[in-house]
Amino acid sequence: MKSLISCCATAGVAEWICCPGELNAPLLTTLAQCPVVHRWSQADERTAAYFALGRMQATARPVAVVAGNGASATALAPAVVEAYYQRRPLIVITVENRENAGGSGAPGHIETEGLFGIYAPTIEIELPCSVSDLPDLTAGCAEGFPIHLNVRLNDSARTGGDFTGLEVAEPPSPPPFRSSLVALSQMLRFRAVEGLVLVIGGLDPSEQEPAIWLARTLRVPVVADAASGLREELSSLMLRGADHILPDYAPRYVLRIGDVPTCAFWRALEDMPGTEVFSVTRTGFSGLCRKSTVIEGEPEQVMKALGDVPHIGDTMSLMQRSRRHAGRVEELLLSYPESEAAMVRYFSNQAGIADVLFLGSTTTMRLWNNYAQTHVPTHYVRANSGSGGSDGTVSAFLANSIDADYACCLTGDLALLRDCCAASMLPQLPPGKRIVAVLNNDGAGRAFTPGMDNELHRLLVQPPVYDLREVARLWGAEYYAIHCEADFEILDSLDYNTFALLDIIPDQEQTAAFNAALNRRA
Repeated sequence: MKSLISCCATAGVAEWICCPGELNAPLLTTLAQCPVVHRWSQADERTAAYFALGRMQATARPVAVVAGNGASATALAPAVVEAYYQRRPLIVITVENRENAGGSGAPGHIETEGLFGIYAPTIEIELPCSVSDLPDLTAGCAEGFPIHLNVRLNDSARTGGDFTGLEVAEPPSPPPFRSSLVALSQMLRFRAVEGLVLVIGGLDPSEQEPAIWLARTLRVPVVADAASGLREELSSLMLRGADHILPDYAPRYVLRIGDVPTCAFWRALEDMPGTEVFSVTRTGFSGLCRKSTVIEGEPEQVMKALGDVPHIGDTMSLMQRSRRHAGRVEELLLSYPESEAAMVRYFSNQAGIADVLFLGSTTTMRLWNNYAQTHVPTHYVRANSGSGGSDGTVSAFLANSIDADYACCLTGDLALLRDCCAASMLPQLPPGKRIVAVLNNDGAGRAFTPGMDNELHRLLVQPPVYDLREVARLWGAEYYAIHCEADFEILDSLDYNTFALLDIIPDQEQTAAFNAALNRRA
């Protein structure tokens, strides 16, 4: 057992999320005696895996989550998929005590080899063994993808051990960037004057400075996701209403920095073959089902290799259209003060001062992108991409909030209900003011369509059947129903170390009217 913990420590694993169980007991017994790692306990495996994902977002270190076998192992799958597309080295450890038990149908045992498919390769380990006989996890963690360790315990495996001298190593450095910069360099220097837009997806804090430098040097219109943490920092270059403007005024080139963007324009690029797309991203994913150029690596490395880039500017006069669109939005926010868009604006005015902001569904991310305030910087913004099914919102939020005095999460009602076990982590967290705001649109989201018959509404929209007051009571959280701008003032009076659930209830008729007016006048 000690050898496995030492192997993980060498790869930079300082935190373990432990799911209690009979099969896990020997490993957890040894972990309990290790003074150099932090141990979190969570009975729900799905919650544990998303909490681990949030800790990786917050610390930039690999994190291990320990489960048993059978259904407990399969519950980790959504977070493993999310970690794969975020390119974070989640180490999933499953434990067996019988060789070849998988496929037998024995209670609590399933086939574990290849359990997570391409998302986390399985490495079989039989304990006891020496550290030298274990796989080198450092190289795998440097690549950044999840790893599945399936541990078989034979009868001679012992618990405990002497951890004197054991230290947790620094996380491994990522590999150098890959792919050629020739095409990107030529585009920027010789052809970008035909029309270039810079799209910034989600960024880790270490990636923000290179993105700021590039945006301010190129001086082209910018579309920045909330998860970039740069919407406010680059507000003078921000192209407001990009989802409405760019499909009609398609740029010749798009350069993306960071994770796959959530803006609707990015999806529209699938049907815009005349726009050539370049991506600089540490994840290596193009985010498109069409041909594009991807440079895989840390943006800082890529920017240094790219060297000086020219000032290009707004050669398509997109910013003039952007200003008109922004003016229309402000008028509509005043005209429909209880719409979804207005509610997000009000909440952003309060949450802008938070140390941590977490956005928990595609709908809330797009609403924040389009309508949140741009005056107060919100540098630390995190989100899940939705690759795991818009799941694990509150778990990942709480994991990101550990070092924050004030943290806010905005999520949807269905996403919240999928993650009700998350609040069981609260007793293990340090004090802090934590706000979970729920955009409660009865499950409608962007699928809401006026005139939909009852049966299609039941199947497609799936309105929640639970009152969020009951969720707050289950969590031991303070509950506040929010119907208008004045209701948000309650946030100013909440004490430090408060855990509160804000039930934001927009007027659906105003929301429909807002969207119709915006689309009609765009």
